[in-house]
Amino acid sequence: MTGMRWSLPFLFVLCAALVPAAGAAPARKAPAPAAPAKTVCTITVNSADEKEAFRRHLPASRHRFVELVERGRSDWLSAACKANVRCDVLIVSGHFDGANEFFSDQLEVREFLPITELERVSCSASCPTLFSQLKEVHLYGCNTLNPAPQSSASAEVVRSLVREGRSAKEAQRALQSLSAAHGESSRERMRQIFSGVPVIYGFPSAAPLGAIAGPTLDRFLRAGGTRDVGSGHPSGRLLGHFAPFAMTSASGIGADDPQAGARADMCRFADDRQSGAQRLDFVHELLQRHTGESRLYLDRMLRLTATLDDRTRRTPAVAKALAEIAADDESRARFLDFARNAEQWPVRVRMLDLARDLGWLSEADRWAERARMLGDLQARAVVGVPEVDLACQLNQDRELEGIFKRRLPPGSAQDDVAHAAVRACLGSDEGRARTLAALAGTDEADVRAAQAFLRHRPITDTAELRRVANAIAGMAPGDAQVRALEVLGRHYLSDRQVLTLLVRLFTETPSWEVQDAIAGILIRADRRTVAGLPLENALRQHRRKAPRGDTLVDALLRRYAPS
Repeated sequence: MTGMRWSLPFLFVLCAALVPAAGAAPARKAPAPAAPAKTVCTITVNSADEKEAFRRHLPASRHRFVELVERGRSDWLSAACKANVRCDVLIVSGHFDGANEFFSDQLEVREFLPITELERVSCSASCPTLFSQLKEVHLYGCNTLNPAPQSSASAEVVRSLVREGRSAKEAQRALQSLSAAHGESSRERMRQIFSGVPVIYGFPSAAPLGAIAGPTLDRFLRAGGTRDVGSGHPSGRLLGHFAPFAMTSASGIGADDPQAGARADMCRFADDRQSGAQRLDFVHELLQRHTGESRLYLDRMLRLTATLDDRTRRTPAVAKALAEIAADDESRARFLDFARNAEQWPVRVRMLDLARDLGWLSEADRWAERARMLGDLQARAVVGVPEVDLACQLNQDRELEGIFKRRLPPGSAQDDVAHAAVRACLGSDEGRARTLAALAGTDEADVRAAQAFLRHRPITDTAELRRVANAIAGMAPGDAQVRALEVLGRHYLSDRQVLTLLVRLFTETPSWEVQDAIAGILIRADRRTVAGLPLENALRQHRRKAPRGDTLVDALLRRYAPS
């Protein structure tokens, strides 16, 4: 038998293959370290449906839920900052007013979330950790990512630029540049707050209620959506499940974003490391820019000046900053010119208030500016509910009482109920009498003007209330009478004569709508007086058949005649 020849490489391979067979166990791979649990932060100021849907489906071994809201405690967000909570995912559930805060529709819930508090947390070193590692934000509220501007500043800016001599096209181009840099919409404001966050979910208009959003999230998470949560990438599955509600996504602004400068400006107001004097120096800087740009910061500047009480104003640094602003005649002239030409009356009022706060107008000057503005308003051929509201609000403290008492020539453009309501807001007895008489008229615009006036100046004189109630009771049944009754119902009625008149009207009217309006008044009226009226017989024997189910008449019966 001839011997076999073995090559060295072959022997090496063979030996290597035989080593395990010799009894040595192969080395085991060390298990990979478990991924750290993600922290899911929730801010629940209204429905908990969304939070509970996520809690049901996200594995507890890999997700830690932290509710930031502490009931009965106003500083709950600051408490979360002090506890060094770090959120990977943030879920905010609450109604959103489109500009200022998340809130609840539950009467027993008093917690709310101001947007200014989110800005503070986003900008301040006092809370460096809470949002530092966010990968995803869910905003379950209406208009949270609405791209539409929140104010009418755009039109005012264009008018201002045209007045300065620019063409309409140049003004529009300048406005586009300004809008790109600042972004007035709730969408851009959320992008500024959650700077650097890869995914922000929200709604451009109406959002689903929690009772609908919760089950929708259940379906998304059951369909494999748990893998998408906190991934740092928009989930097509989530957007698809919420497609009927037009859910959309955005990302927080980055360092190269066109709005990075707007975020920096926002933080100059919101960062709690900035002193009052430093903030005022920044306000001065803004006022030296084009007024159209500083106009975008009007509300922020007013919130700042509202915090400056007399003691704060006397501190050396604040007093110096205010003195420098007050001495800036060029910025003052430009700002007041913009204010006097603002077509939006509330904007004009707020700009005049800011001018007073900054030392550009004395109280007497501001009074004169307001009086001039009301003169401009009265000279308009057409005014309506907004102008009536404005006049009443401006004269809330009765400082402008009596500046327009004169009666206008009959038949003039200003001789109508809406102008009379404006005069009534300013103390005119003639305007008040004419406005109240309009309640019993048939013109819908006149009734709306009277409604607006009475929201600010309700009837307190019993004799006057009786005259108005009698006039309304004498109207023909129909929509106008229903509207007039609704206005009357906004008063807390306790006069037995007026309430007896309404019960009689209930028995005589052929209109179920009028009866329903009367029932609404009686539900809100003084209970002791209503309980003493012959109500049950009137309700049971004289009620008209309504085309729908439960009405206010039924509610009134349950309260006063439960048998």
